[in-house]
Amino acid sequence: MPKNNPLKLNKLQLRTLLLMQELARHPGTATTHPATGEVTLTTLPRPHGNHVHIGDFVVAASDISGFTNAAVWRALERKGLARSNFPLSITLNPVGLAYDTGLSDRLTQPSDH
Repeated sequence: MPKNNPLKLNKLQLRTLLLMQELARHPGTATTHPATGEVTLTTLPRPHGNHVHIGDFVVAASDISGFTNAAVWRALERKGLARSNFPLSITLNPVGLAYDTGLSDRLTQPSDH
């Protein structure tokens, strides 16, 4: 868990937010709304084998369980980080895009394929 987690997100919420932040950086999975600074994720990756590609990274398939968990999406919305349209799309606001999950160095590793 990050040392500073002012919204008290749990581990699954933090991990899901981290992966959504990474997806938000890529035009193939996200649409940016310049007027608001929000980013809508319209495509969530599907695992193949025991992993999934998130942008330039490979993540264990088990780490994306929050993508299909309505309670996680509701929590991100309730905490003021996103607007949920579960299971079709989620929109991260500037606060959600910038929130420090404290997990980026442990969870993601560059893809080798």
